[in-house]
Amino acid sequence: MSQQATPLRSPRLGRVVGPEPSAVSGVVLLLPSGDEVSERRPTPMMAAASLRALGRRLARTGHDEGLAAHVVHYRYRGWNGGEAHLAHDASWAADEVVRRYGDVPVCLAGVDMGGRAALHAGGHAAVNSVLAIAPWLPEDDVAVPPEPVKQLVGRQVMIVHGTNDQRTDPELSFRLAARAKKANRDICRFEVHSDGHGLHQHRDEVHALAEDFVMGTLFGRVFARPVEDALAAPPPLGLRMPLASGFGRSRSRSGRGG
Repeated sequence: MSQQATPLRSPRLGRVVGPEPSAVSGVVLLLPSGDEVSERRPTPMMAAASLRALGRRLARTGHDEGLAAHVVHYRYRGWNGGEAHLAHDASWAADEVVRRYGDVPVCLAGVDMGGRAALHAGGHAAVNSVLAIAPWLPEDDVAVPPEPVKQLVGRQVMIVHGTNDQRTDPELSFRLAARAKKANRDICRFEVHSDGHGLHQHRDEVHALAEDFVMGTLFGRVFARPVEDALAAPPPLGLRMPLASGFGRSRSRSGRGG
């Protein structure tokens, strides 16, 4: 009896989050979480409410500069080992941005397994920055090659992780950041103390930090001082930067965003 072939599927971009700018000059691709192994089709709810909320915030802040935000809808729910389906779909999405909008800078912003996809696909020619929030990363295994980092050279990279994350080990993202920092100085990592995987306790601060990074990398806005310091500091300081309570409030009141 012949084995039934896996149905062919195509990734797609969701509609522009928020009001569409008249002319697009930068794009943020929002990469949802996923599973380690699954060939099931993702459900629309995989783009968690927090990721959509971040997309709306970025679209609102960057509208006048021409920012378009899209959620990436994967073909499969799982990473699926060497297939790395989510990473390939993230690269496809960057290709699609070029096809639709031309030569505009792209930021890959992913959470959980989407953070891993963002890091893997960061080498795409259109990508100038990568934001990985609570990224899922595999445990160190001497029998398996370590997660790649060379593709991040020339990109600005930020990792954000809660210190009490019980789903994705924050120590693994620190180790990856430390390896990447040896080849690329433009990487920083913020620790959200006492917060868990969803970063619910400090969601406003995390979203303000993400906004600061995305607007700075795509449109040249001046980074907040903590981001500047984190990027400039040698390891481990710039890779264990604490996210201060209330981050972004003073910038928001002064009209500088965040």
